[in-house]
Amino acid sequence: MRMRGLSGIAACGVAGLLALGGCDDKKAASAPPTPVRVEVVQTHSLGSTLQYSANIVPAKQVNLAFKVGGYVTWILQKTGADGKQRDVQTGDAVESGTVLARVDPKPYQEKVEGAQSQLDEAKAALRKGQNDYRRASALYKEQSMTAPEFDTYKKEFQSAQAAVAGATAQLDEAEINLKYTNLTAPLTGLILDRDIEVGALAAPGSVGFVLGDVSSVKVVFGVPAAVLGDVKEGSPMAITTESEPGRRFDGTITSIAAAADSSTRVFNVEVTVPNADGMLKPGMVASLAVARGAAPAGNAAVVPLSSIIRSKTDPNGYAVFVADGTGEEPTARLQDVKVGQIRGDTIAVTDGIKSGDRVVVYGATLIHDGAQVRIIP
Repeated sequence: MRMRGLSGIAACGVAGLLALGGCDDKKAASAPPTPVRVEVVQTHSLGSTLQYSANIVPAKQVNLAFKVGGYVTWILQKTGADGKQRDVQTGDAVESGTVLARVDPKPYQEKVEGAQSQLDEAKAALRKGQNDYRRASALYKEQSMTAPEFDTYKKEFQSAQAAVAGATAQLDEAEINLKYTNLTAPLTGLILDRDIEVGALAAPGSVGFVLGDVSSVKVVFGVPAAVLGDVKEGSPMAITTESEPGRRFDGTITSIAAAADSSTRVFNVEVTVPNADGMLKPGMVASLAVARGAAPAGNAAVVPLSSIIRSKTDPNGYAVFVADGTGEEPTARLQDVKVGQIRGDTIAVTDGIKSGDRVVVYGATLIHDGAQVRIIP
């Protein structure tokens, strides 16, 4: 009886260990919480105008590439701030037709001379063939030459004509390639980039310079679909820059994208601004305001754009992950939202969340509805 009791206790102990082991296995199999970063939703007032930041780009921009290859032997010289000559560089203004760089022309000059020599020989052969053909034609008319002999002179004359045409084409090509050793500015503008040095080997098609026409510039910014009705092609639009505080640059909306950007989900709008004095530089950031035609005033929750994801229930809708619960390991809840105005890198949410909610701003693409998350700073 005592042995049986010990055996029973042992069996129970083993069962308990197995049960504990099963719990440990289950716990080990469960995925650890996904680290995410959250921000607390704040409420801001909505006005009748929307402020946007925009990028300034040249009205026209071209990549200047070499059409023939060779070693770069010369780059356009400019007078530097120290009064010394230097290679043309980024920011320098150049006129249309200016030669900016040159590859070694000697190999191409030799090809021109060779093609000219071949053309001279072909022309000499043509003159002889033409004279022979004329004499053969006279003799053939007098029946002093057989038809096969006449055909021979005729074919020689035609071959000489074809040889001259071929040699002329080769000379034309050689002369064109010689001209292509010069890299010439096709428009008046600023050097935006230079990617060559004297002594470097330039391959055909390699870009030596990027040139931009900045006599007028384009100011590019993005608006959501809700704001498209407030921007129209041909409408005036004023911009300001930090470099010229207090100065207003007047432009015109000249282009509105037909489709939204796939990553930002906004429509790019271009404003063309005259820039005769060159004060607006490519790469500058401009500020502008879009007046809302029927924008409701009031308050709305505002979240970072990085927190917005596509809705799982509505292919045209949006959603956010809300961190429910207290502590550092809450549960992520997928919440559909209605979005409104974009301001910089934030967007207003008119329905779905409220002030004080914690939304996931980093790691939203790595989690699912109901997932355990770990909040990181």
